[in-house]
Amino acid sequence: MESADKNRFAIEPGAIVRIYLSVSVFIIAMAAFLGAAGALTGSKFFNTVHPYIFFAGFGNLAIIILNRYLISAIYPELEIDPERQMRYIYGVLLSVFLIIAAIYMEWPVLKAFVGLFLMIIAGVAAREIFTTLPIKKMWREVSVRYYIFDVLFLLNANLGLFVLGLKETFPGLGIIPFFVTQSTYFLGSSFPLSISVMGFLYTYAWRRSSKKQLMRQLFSIWSYIFVGGVLVFLIAILMGDYLGMMLVSHALMLGVVILLGGFAWYLYRFFHSHFKHPALAFLLSGLALLLAASAYGIMNIYYFEQFGSVPPIPEDRMWIYHSHTHAALLGWITFSFTGIIYIVVPAIVRSNSLELLRSEKALSQLLDGKTISKAFRQLTIALVSATAVLLGFYLENNFMLAVAGMVFGIVIYYSRINLKGASINCREHLENKADGAQKPLSIRPTK
Repeated sequence: MESADKNRFAIEPGAIVRIYLSVSVFIIAMAAFLGAAGALTGSKFFNTVHPYIFFAGFGNLAIIILNRYLISAIYPELEIDPERQMRYIYGVLLSVFLIIAAIYMEWPVLKAFVGLFLMIIAGVAAREIFTTLPIKKMWREVSVRYYIFDVLFLLNANLGLFVLGLKETFPGLGIIPFFVTQSTYFLGSSFPLSISVMGFLYTYAWRRSSKKQLMRQLFSIWSYIFVGGVLVFLIAILMGDYLGMMLVSHALMLGVVILLGGFAWYLYRFFHSHFKHPALAFLLSGLALLLAASAYGIMNIYYFEQFGSVPPIPEDRMWIYHSHTHAALLGWITFSFTGIIYIVVPAIVRSNSLELLRSEKALSQLLDGKTISKAFRQLTIALVSATAVLLGFYLENNFMLAVAGMVFGIVIYYSRINLKGASINCREHLENKADGAQKPLSIRPTK
């Protein structure tokens, strides 16, 4: 009987989200450590493998697991199967191991297999959504528009990895387009993560503001501009259209400036009327680094030579290219998802369901004061180390890059340690529950 209770607890939503947290921050930390090792040693393997780990591991988990919680919090009929969630996590972990082996052994066919395998995982997750929820119904909810677009973009990114592996396996095969490169795979993999954060910002910030209808209209328009702008920008890159790239990049950057200013005002009012929420501070920092990434991106376009050229811009300007990619991934995406984790994980762990995520209490003070103070210290160190990484590229100082990268990996992994108290409280709460307690809503009972 005791064994059966342990198995039941192991697949409850509070347990699944803690596992997701542990695996995600471990993958980000691993990518940061390997990147730091590459800067210090000059190893081609370390420099090549760390972005693959980030996208194949964290990128897929963020959309397949975390994104699914966000959609289910809006539509309860989209149930979550904890056992299937665990299979997704195991599958992504296997993919990370295989992509490391593929790059170390220089087996591009294995890279293609990983892309195909991740396509299947993402395809199954997408099928669950589209067979449960009508597209018309999803389209009515602005935030879900972002969430379904990022699932589709993830499928496309994994397709890119598959085709890239085939191209490297059969370099003489003329049917694979010229634009299928490592850079386009990384670029395509960053899109779903960016779109997901935009949806989250609307769901848990502006949608709850006093001007709900205005915010809904603005974010509805922004969904078309952002997703459409991303697609047009990608086409302009492939065509090598300098004017098109400049126009789209400046338009997107203007949108980022407006978002950053608006969110800063929202955060100021929230801190003044409620409490200092570390998640919102992480999200604001992410937007600030997105602005930096946008500026670096425009500088990249200025020095852009020809698509597919190696290096993509003149060698003496490559610090701009690396600063752009790291401000986007290490900055915008990692900071933003850390903020999301500080909202989603405590909410699910506290109620062992999606109840709090659905309610107006999602942004309430679910963490104790000590945990919140530690989160702000974590944010401070993360900002300093991220800034040091960008400065290291400008100064071409590999030692600074290595130290800053190691510190950044440690401070991101600290999210798991800092949120451990919430897990302990949840475990004590569950152990005290009566055997006949009601099942959490929107969680499919396992066999």
